[in-house]
Amino acid sequence: MDSNGIAEKQCLEGDKDLQFLMNGGDLLKVRSGSWKKTRYYKLQEDCKTLWHESKKTLKSKQTFCVEDIEEVRTGRQTDGLRKYTEESVEGRAFSILFKSQQKGLDLIASSEEEAKKWVGGLEKVISNIKNLTPQKKTEHWIYSCMRKADKNFDNKISQKELKSFLRDINIEVDEDYAEMLFQKCDKSKCGFLEGKEIKHFYEILTQREEIEVIYGEYAKTDGLMSAADLLNFLLNEQREDASQNDALQLIEKYELDENAKAKQQMTKDGFLMYLHQPEGLIFNPAHKSVYQDMKQPLNHYFISSSHNTYLLEDQLKGPSSTEAYIKALLKGCRCVEMDCWDGSDGEPVIYHGYTLTSKILFKDVIKAIKEYAFKTTEYPVILSLENHCSVEQQKIMAQHLISILGSTLVTKPLGDQMPTCLPSPEELKGRFIVKGKRLDKLEDMFSEESKTAEEDSVTEEEDDEGDEEDQEKKSSKTKLLKLAKELSDIVIYCKSVHFRGFEDSRDKQSFYEMASFKEGKAVKLAEEAGVMSCSDTTQAMKHINTCQEMQTWGPFFVISAQQLPKVSKRESSIVDPIVKVQIYGVPTDMTVVETQYIENNGFNPMWNENFQFNVRVPDLALVRFLIEDYDSSSNNEFIGQYTLPFNCLKNGYHHVPLLTKKGDHLSSAGLFVHIMVVDAE
Repeated sequence: MDSNGIAEKQCLEGDKDLQFLMNGGDLLKVRSGSWKKTRYYKLQEDCKTLWHESKKTLKSKQTFCVEDIEEVRTGRQTDGLRKYTEESVEGRAFSILFKSQQKGLDLIASSEEEAKKWVGGLEKVISNIKNLTPQKKTEHWIYSCMRKADKNFDNKISQKELKSFLRDINIEVDEDYAEMLFQKCDKSKCGFLEGKEIKHFYEILTQREEIEVIYGEYAKTDGLMSAADLLNFLLNEQREDASQNDALQLIEKYELDENAKAKQQMTKDGFLMYLHQPEGLIFNPAHKSVYQDMKQPLNHYFISSSHNTYLLEDQLKGPSSTEAYIKALLKGCRCVEMDCWDGSDGEPVIYHGYTLTSKILFKDVIKAIKEYAFKTTEYPVILSLENHCSVEQQKIMAQHLISILGSTLVTKPLGDQMPTCLPSPEELKGRFIVKGKRLDKLEDMFSEESKTAEEDSVTEEEDDEGDEEDQEKKSSKTKLLKLAKELSDIVIYCKSVHFRGFEDSRDKQSFYEMASFKEGKAVKLAEEAGVMSCSDTTQAMKHINTCQEMQTWGPFFVISAQQLPKVSKRESSIVDPIVKVQIYGVPTDMTVVETQYIENNGFNPMWNENFQFNVRVPDLALVRFLIEDYDSSSNNEFIGQYTLPFNCLKNGYHHVPLLTKKGDHLSSAGLFVHIMVVDAE
C-alpha cells in the first residue's frame, strides 16, 4: 500500500493548478478590520493536506485536511470579507469554509489571476478526493494514521506503534491480541513491519468477514461471481427487477480486475465496490430526483422549514450569520425565518430579539438567499418574516426585497384573476414568497375599492413565546403592529393569521392565510383534535398522494459498521457503538429498537442483530439509523445518523451513509444492514 505515492502522482501529472498549490504562496488572511496578516499556504505532498504558517509560539506549523472543506467561495461572499474589506479587492478575495465548527478562512491573493489559481486548484483537489473509490479513501485514511503512529519517521511500525495506530483508528485491543496480530504480519521476524508486511497488515485490518460470507454464497463460478451468479444475488437478496444485462453492466462499471471483467466476472473487491456505490446504498436512487406529482396546490405538500435560521450556535449569545442561511438552503430547506428589528443606522437587522446574539444586515441576508436559494433545488423558497421593525424600516425591507430579488419575488398572484387555491411548486419554481402580516385581503387587489392607506395596525401574536394557557396570558401576548403598506403588498400567498381553532380555520380561513404555533402547542392540539389536526395542517416536508391504512412489516438486520469517528479528542478514548433504529410517523408507527453495544471498537464493530416492525402508514413514515457511543453512567454521545422516508428504502444488503448533526457526510464511515419490506397479509 503506497497511498502517498498514488496521491503524489495524481497531483503532479502535468496539472498546472495543482502544481501551483504545491509550490505554495502568500495570501492575506483577514480576521477583522485591524487584523490582516500575510501567511504562507502550501499543499503538501499527500495532495490532501494544506499547510500554513502561524506566528503563534506553540503553533509554528498548522495543517488542515482538504476533506474538511465544505466550499471554496470566490469574491467577498462572507460576513467577514463584506465587513472588513473594500469592494476593490472583490476579484482577489476568496474564502475557505469548513464542514465542522472550524472557523473559515477569508483570504486575499496578490492578483485576480492568482486568486483564480488558488480557487481552481483547491476545487480540483476536493473533486479528486471526492472521486476516490471507497477502498482508496480507506487506504488514504489508514495511511495517514500510520504516518502519525510512526513516531520516529523510519517508515517502519513497531509493536508499540501498532497499538498506538489501532487506538487512532478507534480500536482498543489487549496486549495479547496486538502481539498475535503483529507476529502474524512480521514475516521477517525483525521486530518491525515494513513494505509488504504493512500491506498484509492493511489487508487483515480491512477484511470484511460479512462481505466474504455473502460473496461466498453466490460466487459459484471458480470462486468468482459470473453475471448469472450476480443476477441471482440481485433477484434473491436485493429483490430487484433485474436482468442478465443489468448484472453485466454492474460488472463493467465496478469490477477492478481487468482479467475478471474480460471474463464477465466479479471479484470480491468488485462486489464490495458495487455495494459502496449508489446502486448498493440504502436509498432508492429512483427517488433521488423528484418522482412525486409537483403540480398540486402548495398546501398539499410538507415543506422543509427552518426556525431561527440566522443562528449558527447558541440561541442566547451565539453568532447570527448569513452562512446559516446558505447552509440551510444548500441542504434543501425551503422556508427560512428572519427576525427583523430596527438597525441603528437606518438599515434593518436580523438577530434573536432580547438576547446577546450578534446582528446581521437584512439586505446582506437577502443577497445571500438570492445567491444560494436554488442551487440545490428550483422549488420555491418562503421567506418567513417575524417583523419587529418600525414603519420606516419596514419600507426599507420592502425596497431590499423588491430590488435584490427582482422578478423572482412574487408580488402579485400568478394569474389575472383572483385565484381560488395556491399555485403549485412546479408553477413557483425559482420564485420567492414572503410570509408575513397583510393589511387587507388578497381579494382587494382585484377590487376597485381596495384600501389606499399607507399604513395601519394589525394584530401581532407571539405564539412562539409559550403556550396560551389562559385568557389573561393570551391577552398579554397580543400586541398591535404598525404595518407599512409597501411590505404588506408583497405578502401574497402566505398571510400570517392567528389560529382560533380548527373549526374557525375550516369555516373562515382563506386558502392563502396560514397560522403557526410552537411545537408544544401543536402536540397539545394534535392530542385534542386527533385526525382533524392532521387533515387541516398545511406545512411539512413532502407531498402525500395517498394516506390510506396499509400494513407493512420489515425485518431489519443490523450487521456491522465501518470506520466510526471518535467522539472525544482524548487519544485514549475509544467508542462503544450502539445502533438505534427509529420509526417516525403516525402515533401507531412510532417506535425505536436498539442493539447491544460493542465494547471498544469503532473501526469494524459487528452486531448481527435482527428486528421487526409494523408500519401501517408508510407514506408518512421516516426511518432513522442512529449510532451513539454507549455510556452506562450518563447520556450516550452522538456519533452519526441517517434518515430517509420509509418508501425510499431498498430491499437487501445495503450500506447506510452516516451524517453529522449538521448533515455533513462522515467520510468513510457507514453502517451495513439487510432489509426486507413486504406487504403484510
